[in-house]
Amino acid sequence: MTQADSPTPIKILHLSDIHLGSGLNHGRINPETGLNSRLEDFVQTLRTCIDRALAEPVDLVLFGGDAFPNATPLPYVQREFATQFRRLADAGIPTVLLVGNHDQQAQGVGGNSLSIYRTLAVPGFIIGDAIATHTIPTTHGPIQIITLPWLNNAALLTKPETAGLAMDEVNQKLIDRLRIVLEAEIRQCDPTLPTVLLAHVMADRATLGAERLLAVGKGFTLPASLFIRPELDYVALGHVHKHQNLNPNNDPPIIYPGSIDRVDFSEEKEEKGYVVVTVTKGSVQWDFCPVEVRPFRTIKLDVSSLDDPQTAIVRAIQKAPITDAVVRLIYQIRPEQLDQVDTQAFHEALAIAHHYSIRPELVSQLVRPRVPELNAARSLDPIEALQTYLDNHESLQTYREAMLAAAEHLLSAEEGKAIALPLFAQHD
Repeated sequence: MTQADSPTPIKILHLSDIHLGSGLNHGRINPETGLNSRLEDFVQTLRTCIDRALAEPVDLVLFGGDAFPNATPLPYVQREFATQFRRLADAGIPTVLLVGNHDQQAQGVGGNSLSIYRTLAVPGFIIGDAIATHTIPTTHGPIQIITLPWLNNAALLTKPETAGLAMDEVNQKLIDRLRIVLEAEIRQCDPTLPTVLLAHVMADRATLGAERLLAVGKGFTLPASLFIRPELDYVALGHVHKHQNLNPNNDPPIIYPGSIDRVDFSEEKEEKGYVVVTVTKGSVQWDFCPVEVRPFRTIKLDVSSLDDPQTAIVRAIQKAPITDAVVRLIYQIRPEQLDQVDTQAFHEALAIAHHYSIRPELVSQLVRPRVPELNAARSLDPIEALQTYLDNHESLQTYREAMLAAAEHLLSAEEGKAIALPLFAQHD
């Protein structure tokens, strides 16, 4: 084939884990718009991604799942998501919206938050809510996208098949079943076309970042080796919030772009962004593109051995770059030192932050640590209250995800669905 006959590369923008409507407890109400400032941050970050897709322009956008924190986003949050993605439809850029665990109703029954785009027949939009292969025409030729949405046990196995089995045995059965299903999809692909797997999964090689949000229904961990296939040119993943490549040999690249903005302090040090991919059959190049997001800062110090804890804490605040940041101040102090501390001075020093919280930790094992956020004057939804409690107990961090998931399951069972209501900040 001559250079003139060489296929034109297809350019893809791959983003994931938008979680629009998350982290509202770290924001404040914008009086001009009536919206939570953290929602506006997330919208701006999403706008940055869509701006790049239009400016390039790319031939295809792949979204790896988790559009919202749950399957029943508030109407104004849905509006902001739709406003940005409609720009792709208006520009004629085909888009695949994959269904993640947060997009599904409890146990995957009852639909998902993205199905409305299929119902409305948005031009060029494909909803990936099933394992399927889609051949998509683009400006520079056709491409095959295999969609693998978030799966739970019921998606591949029946109850009799899992009865009496331990969790690791169920997990292995699921992997074996999925391997067969994926093999069938790959075998029916056109070997002459570039092929991408778009999957919302937890892969075993992943370095966990900020998977602190609640999952309605437990999934299972897949071996990354399952995706190392010569038929695949690129593997576009979603679910893990930390950007990483699970296959440094790039044969094929197995990429988590990560979430596009910080959901909580567990993502404090993570770089956020999206990935631009250029692919032809048998050849791929990709680049991670960072986006500027609001900084999170933790100021943590132990003043339990100091004679003047007040001055030490104020100085630590003044030294930290906290302007317009989301800040948490954590200081360890002895019970008998509490009278030496005037928290009003901390409030004054932290006033330049976008949002802040103050958390004293008592070092005495005989006294329960105070949790200022959990007082009778402040109204918290049950999940937020549990998150705050866990944040104040280092010994429970190992069980954090399981406890939050169990709480979400109990609330879902009681109310019929899980709805995360926005919690506006106490301090701006």
